[in-house]
Amino acid sequence: MNTFGQMIERGHERVCFHQDADTGLRAIIAIHSTRRGSALGGTRRWHYATEEEALFDVLRLSEGMSYKAACANLPMGGAKSVILLPESGLPRTQAEARAMGRFVDTLSGDYIAAEDVGIDPQFIDWMALETNHVMGGETVASGGDPSPFTAKGTFNGMKACLQHLGRQADFDGMTVAVQGLGHVGMDLCRILHTAGAKLIVADINADRVRDAVDAFGAEVSDPSSILQAQCDMLAPCALGAVIGPDEIRRLRASIVCGAANNILVDPERDAAALAERGILYAPDFVVNAGGLIWLAGLWLGMSREELDRRNDGIEDTTIEILERARSAASPHHAAIEIARQRIAEDPASKEETVHAG
Repeated sequence: MNTFGQMIERGHERVCFHQDADTGLRAIIAIHSTRRGSALGGTRRWHYATEEEALFDVLRLSEGMSYKAACANLPMGGAKSVILLPESGLPRTQAEARAMGRFVDTLSGDYIAAEDVGIDPQFIDWMALETNHVMGGETVASGGDPSPFTAKGTFNGMKACLQHLGRQADFDGMTVAVQGLGHVGMDLCRILHTAGAKLIVADINADRVRDAVDAFGAEVSDPSSILQAQCDMLAPCALGAVIGPDEIRRLRASIVCGAANNILVDPERDAAALAERGILYAPDFVVNAGGLIWLAGLWLGMSREELDRRNDGIEDTTIEILERARSAASPHHAAIEIARQRIAEDPASKEETVHAG
């Protein structure tokens, strides 16, 4: 399917391609929706095998950001950007970041960039030398690393899953398998460990695994088998598209609730298959909205008290969606229905906030 066909199918407003001759930067920005407000979404810096793979990634991720913002009831839309690296492992440079900042600035605030895979607060601050439309830096831009807020929101979603199943939100003695020990995964492990959970962890980075063992007494799993770990709850916190039909047949967890974006290979198909197997799935774009709440809330001028209240609200939102799913094909379908209803509402009815970015 060509680019326009994919845009129409997913409901995108705009897809912009950019190349910078001086730095070699090649990037794509996909704006899914600005109906509820400016579209905020991270910049992913990644080596893709093909341009088609990069386009698919930025389209699905930006669509998910619209649903994430709507389910979190934020007056913002969804977007995403990707930087296409010619090979893996290329070092980040200020020149590259500033070129990306100039690209973001051409959209005049319709797109607010933030951190994603391959990007850190320093890169964001370099981008911010060229545009005001970026969040997540520490010296030039504001917001910092949103990972702790993402981890806290995911934990709130986990509590909702337990309550939906008629259990106390008590993790003492529970076994949780965490796939991926990046900033969010490690923060989530810290919260779970404090709450009394037993951890099984996996990551391709041996140093991170060692840190989790030392800090939390975690059991180690091979990355290739973590999804089949015997556990109460599985938390994918690495890259997306890790659970498809084959994995669903082999899952030994009763709950799937993680911080990764787009955990399911085909969300509609795979969410329904999980429901058929009796495995409770918390839609990732609902439970991992903490980072978006943090950065979007700061952009909109919200107080820390309001930000914490909205993050805690992920628990109630997840419970509502899981209850609605009793009469839907899956929690994913129920969450998408809520998000699309909110996006379709009269934009004039959205809550008013003052941008303080």
